[in-house]
Amino acid sequence: MIDIVPLLDAPALVVKNEDISLVIADVHLGIEYDLYYSGINIPSQLAGRIERARRYVGEAKPDRVILLGDIKHNVPRISHQEEEEVPLFLNELAKHALVEIVPGNHDGGIDALLPRNPDVILHEAKGAIIDGVAYFHGHTWPGPSLLNCKYWIMSHNHPTIKLTDNVGHTITRQAWIRARLDEGEVKKNYGQEKLEWNDPEVIIVPSFNELCGGIAFNESWHDDLLGPLFTSQAIRLEEAQVYLLDGTYMGTIDSLRKYSREKYKVPGNKARAYRRRKRYRH
Repeated sequence: MIDIVPLLDAPALVVKNEDISLVIADVHLGIEYDLYYSGINIPSQLAGRIERARRYVGEAKPDRVILLGDIKHNVPRISHQEEEEVPLFLNELAKHALVEIVPGNHDGGIDALLPRNPDVILHEAKGAIIDGVAYFHGHTWPGPSLLNCKYWIMSHNHPTIKLTDNVGHTITRQAWIRARLDEGEVKKNYGQEKLEWNDPEVIIVPSFNELCGGIAFNESWHDDLLGPLFTSQAIRLEEAQVYLLDGTYMGTIDSLRKYSREKYKVPGNKARAYRRRKRYRH
């Protein structure tokens, strides 16, 4: 029986079946290089990220670590920082467990950065089934074989929620999103292929990198979110459940909209039209 439990107060997921897998997403090594060229000077945070990953490994004691996309940050180039940090980070993880990479949209050319280590495995961008669970980053449709899995685990959107009180004070917190799919919308993408459907639950993993920011799901509609599962409205967003990293259940996306800024309280197309008018007013 598959058991999926987040680590407490951490953007990391423990998946237990035949083996134990530790899942982290959106590491974005090399983001400091990009920030530097945007005028923000932050020294490399690699040591802290390795230490945090080691701590998660120590808690979970996994057989494998699954990196769910965007291991590197810069697109399309590869920075000197990434050339140094990506193999170092992967080798450090591989000292403790098998490392399996499901690449994301920032991972173009990552095969050139992989260490010569048999314990580091690179999968296809369409995703992979690992120990009975489907994993993909979310910037593409998953491969059709993944549809038969009971659980889909994805990342890409760096999910958060943003809560605003009556006087305008706002807090933002990282969040886990658990959602269901619209079978018809999913199958439209695959044309006439014969597909096995197991009504999978989708679990969206928050970002490991603390500098990445995130998207407030309770202030977003389908076309504000990234990836074809959202733009096609295949994910039933309003019914999706939200959990904080400390395990607190916050309710559904729909129920949390009342704590959003006023402009997001208008349903559907009216909200999107309002934001576009304001955006292009000048």
